[in-house]
This record gives sequence, structure tokens and C-alpha cells, in this order.
Amino acid sequence: MSNKEKNLNNIFNQIKEYFSPKIIGEVNDVYIKLALVKGNDIPWHSHDNEDEMFLVMNGSMVMEIEGQASFKLSQGEYFIVNKGVNHRIYSEEECRLMLIEPKKTKHTGDVESKISKDIDKQYL
Repeated sequence: MSNKEKNLNNIFNQIKEYFSPKIIGEVNDVYIKLALVKGNDIPWHSHDNEDEMFLVMNGSMVMEIEGQASFKLSQGEYFIVNKGVNHRIYSEEECRLMLIEPKKTKHTGDVESKISKDIDKQYL
């Protein structure tokens, strides 16, 4: 992706797969990513050493935290999953999501699934 594109809607329109985060920038040791979410293909996982922020840009999604009641996040709402917390997300309808996470964060933690993407596959 070219660093020249600054319009988030235009960048979202370039994303063709669900559950495939795309890096749009970096700030120090943190990646800023965009992702489309629809369905429930994200496995339960955790990140042992990294916190992860989810910001709903459009639509809504359900956040599940192990041992707690699930809850809905809608446009403009965010949630930070603390390191070591087992979690997953899903959405009935397409949800546009921004992720803010340390560069060393693995997409689905140590869980390998059909949607797991290495960092080199997360560039547009």
C-alpha cells in the first residue's frame, strides 16, 4: 500500500478478505491495522505479552472474553484486550475495524487456524 492514501474508506475498499488485517501505518513499535470482520472464524486465542486495541470504525461486532459475558461494540466504540486474556470476536454483518497492537503481536496468538496470517501477508 502506498503511504500516499490517507482516506480510511478508500483503504477499506481495497481489502478483499475477512479476518485478514492490513497494516496501514506504524507508530514507534506499534502497527495500525484495518480489518473486515464477518462471521465467526476467529479462534479463541491470547497474546501472552501484548495488549491489543479494537476500534469499530463501521458496523458492530461481538467481543468474547473467556469467563465473562460477551458484549457488543458499535461504531466509534473501542475495547482494549489486556495481554494474556483469552478472547475472540465475531460479527453477523460486515464490520470495519481498526487494530492497534505491538509489532510482535501474532494475528491469532499461538493458535494456528485457516485465518492466521504471518506479518508479510498483512500488507496491502
